[in-house]
Amino acid sequence: MSNRLFIIGAIIVAGLYVLFSSIYVVNEREQAIVMRFGQITDIRQEPGLYFKIPTDIVDTVQIIEDRLLRQDISDMTVQVSGGAFYEVDAFLTYRIVDPRLFRERALGQLSVAQDRIATRFDAALRQVYGLREFNAALSEQRPQMMLEARDLIRPDMAELGIQIVDVRILRTDLAREVSERTFERMRAERLAEAALLRARGQEQAQSLRAIAERQAVEIVAAATRDAEIIRGQGDAERNRLYAAAYGQDPEFFEFYRSMEAYRAALVNSGTTMVLSPESEFFRYFGSNGELPAPSTSFSTPITPQVIETPSTSGDEPALDGLGIEEAVPPSVTLDDGSELAPTLGTEIPEPVEDGTAAPVEGETPPASP
Repeated sequence: MSNRLFIIGAIIVAGLYVLFSSIYVVNEREQAIVMRFGQITDIRQEPGLYFKIPTDIVDTVQIIEDRLLRQDISDMTVQVSGGAFYEVDAFLTYRIVDPRLFRERALGQLSVAQDRIATRFDAALRQVYGLREFNAALSEQRPQMMLEARDLIRPDMAELGIQIVDVRILRTDLAREVSERTFERMRAERLAEAALLRARGQEQAQSLRAIAERQAVEIVAAATRDAEIIRGQGDAERNRLYAAAYGQDPEFFEFYRSMEAYRAALVNSGTTMVLSPESEFFRYFGSNGELPAPSTSFSTPITPQVIETPSTSGDEPALDGLGIEEAVPPSVTLDDGSELAPTLGTEIPEPVEDGTAAPVEGETPPASP
């Protein structure tokens, strides 16, 4: 009885083994290669439940990935045509589309295919970057570079039954030493530009300062000139009036001047003088208290004369008070194209009929009362 049970159990176990060894399942993310004694007999790319000859001695099944796979490259150093170096991070996506070729040429091993892909991907990126200048990878040429790299890899990978779906460049940075050199070059350029701007500003400041100082000298010289002319004319008119007054009544003129001398010398002067009463200084005091007889002869009254105000207008060049002809002051052209012209401020307003000065051009005339 025990032997019979043992035999029945062995038959059941053998039947289960034969049953399960003849069944294999392919899901939606896989595809299967069926081989008989090492030769490919069937390819299963649709998901489902399939049967084969029992045991793995006759028919064997190799499962191949049927989903989108990814291959990454990190911190890859590439050189562009100008000699600069970039550090690049990129990846590509691929899919196994021909399991038969993949089995025959890559032994159906994903690691073998990944090594081939990494080598070819590296070479394609170096070739694409090597054909371009320094700034191309950071410009609008970046999508074109990714398409070129994909097209370079596709023919070789098609021989393995692999389709390259897409290539993407994640990061393109300058190498550390190149970044430092670039930063130093940019810093030197900015410093040179700043120095140039400062030099231009100092040049304009010195020019404006020179113009202002020259204007100040010209204005002071013109004012000094006019003041000396007016003072001289006033002295001349005063002397003329004194002479005319003396000619009209010499006795009264001497009396008036003596009274002025008494006021200046004796009133609140704090001066003590010891003089003889017969001194010529006290001649108008009179020794007997009598005043001199008034004069009965008068000359024609003095007619005031109008003093001509000096004018700088006319065809002749004005003088600046130092005997130098007045030149046209220079103007400064700023960086924005505007022109800065100095104002002299030495214009003398012309007199008008009512005795008031005419307003200078650009000045608001005073309101009438």
